[in-house]
Amino acid sequence: TWHDTIAVNLTGVFLCCKYGLPAMLRTGGGSMVNMSSMVAHVGSAVPQIAYVASKGGVIAMTREIAIQYARRNIRANALSPGPVQTELISELFPNQEEYERRRVHLPMGRLAKPAEIAQMALFLASDESSYVTGMSYLVDGGLTAAYVTPE
Repeated sequence: TWHDTIAVNLTGVFLCCKYGLPAMLRTGGGSMVNMSSMVAHVGSAVPQIAYVASKGGVIAMTREIAIQYARRNIRANALSPGPVQTELISELFPNQEEYERRRVHLPMGRLAKPAEIAQMALFLASDESSYVTGMSYLVDGGLTAAYVTPE
């Protein structure tokens, strides 16, 4: 599990960066947005050490790329979403009772919609964020801001 997870989540992102950066340099720069996870910032409530480590590595790698390429007109940032309404999440919440048990811990009381994550990616890729680099943006509906959640 460790090797497979690192291969996909960290080495996969590394290879995209490795082969994407020369193209960005040839065209005069650009914006790179890598996908991490909120668990890279706070850890996970369930055992998934390889996943957490891989996503933390994405943030560290993104920060280093931002530093190394900033003066070459390349920005690099990471997105760190919280739980998103996807088929994978549906497998984790096999029934409404299980979802409701977990939903109480979400400050906004719901999962993110994929489009909400995409909107942040669009912002980071756009010229509207031209002075933003080396950051990881939590798009988690306040989950990492909450020590205790409302009931």
